[in-house]
Amino acid sequence: MYTLKKFLVDDSGATAIEYGLIAAGISVAIIAVVQGLGSKLNSTFTSVQSALN
Repeated sequence: MYTLKKFLVDDSGATAIEYGLIAAGISVAIIAVVQGLGSKLNSTFTSVQSALN
């Protein structure tokens, strides 16, 4: 009975899940920013290349 009560009160797994969700959210934000920045850089380099030719 004590082991079951200890298991129900333990919240260390919930903390790990919360950190995982935070890391996933940050990863999605970084990917979105990099994709947006990548397309802008691509257009900038294309315009520079056409100006040099």
